[in-house]
Amino acid sequence: MNGASRRTIVRRGILGVLAWLALWEVGSQLGEWIGVAVPLLDKVPPPHTVVGDLGELVGEAGYWNSWSLSLQRVLWGFAFAIAIGVPLALLIVTSRTFRGLFFPIFETLRPIPPLAWVPLAIIFWPTQELSITFVTFLGAFFPIVLNIVDGAAQIDRRLVLISRSLGLGRVGTFARVLLPSTLPAMVTGAAVGMGITWEVVVAAELISGGGNTSGDGGLGFLVWNAYQGNDLPRIVVGMISLGIAGYLSSTMVRALGARLMPWRRAA
Repeated sequence: MNGASRRTIVRRGILGVLAWLALWEVGSQLGEWIGVAVPLLDKVPPPHTVVGDLGELVGEAGYWNSWSLSLQRVLWGFAFAIAIGVPLALLIVTSRTFRGLFFPIFETLRPIPPLAWVPLAIIFWPTQELSITFVTFLGAFFPIVLNIVDGAAQIDRRLVLISRSLGLGRVGTFARVLLPSTLPAMVTGAAVGMGITWEVVVAAELISGGGNTSGDGGLGFLVWNAYQGNDLPRIVVGMISLGIAGYLSSTMVRALGARLMPWRRAA
C-alpha cells in the first residue's frame, strides 16, 4: 500500500469518526431542542459531556492504573494463548493421531463461553489475578487454534507433494510449506483472539470484583463503579477506553504479522 492510499484511508477514518460524533451530539440532544427524541441516543450523554468527564479522568492516576491493570491481564492471557495454542494447533495439523485424540475434546470445549469458566476459575485459582488471566487466556486460545487448523486445511495439497518430490522431509516440508502457508491464518486468529481478550477481561473484572476501588480494578471495574454510581458519562468514557485499547492491541498484532510476512507487502 502506497503513501497516497494510506492517507486516503486515514482521511476517510477521520471523516467517519467526525460524522458519527456529529450524529451522536445531535441525536442525544434533539429531544431538548425540538421535543422529538431519537430512540436510544436520547438516553446517552452527548459527546461534549463525555469529553469533559474524560478530561477530568485523564488527570487521575487511578484511570491510568485501570488501563495498566487491564492491559497486563490481557497481555498475560494472550501470551499464554499464543505459547500453548500455536504448538497445539500445529500438532493437530501435522499429526493425524494427535488430531484424532485431541480435536474432539477441543471442539467440545470450544462452544463454552469463556465467561462460563469464571466461577470455576475463581474457585480453582488461588488468586484473583490468576483467575482473570485464565479466563482471558481462554478467550484468545480457541480462535487462535481454530484459525490455524482451518488455515492449514486450505493449503493446496500439491504444494506438499511437490516439496516431497523435491526431496524435502517432514521437517523441511513443515518449515518451507506448512508454516508459511498457515502464518496468515495464525495472524488472523491472533488479532481476533486479542479483541476477544478485551471483551472477556472486562466481564471477568465485573464478575470477580476486579479490585476494591475504581483505580485498582481495571477498566471493567471502572465501568462497574460508574454504573453503580449512575454516572452515565463515565460509563461511556470507560466503554470508549476499552474500544481504543482493543483497536490498538489488534492493530499492533496485525502490524507484527505484516512484518513476519514480507512477501504479502511485496504483493
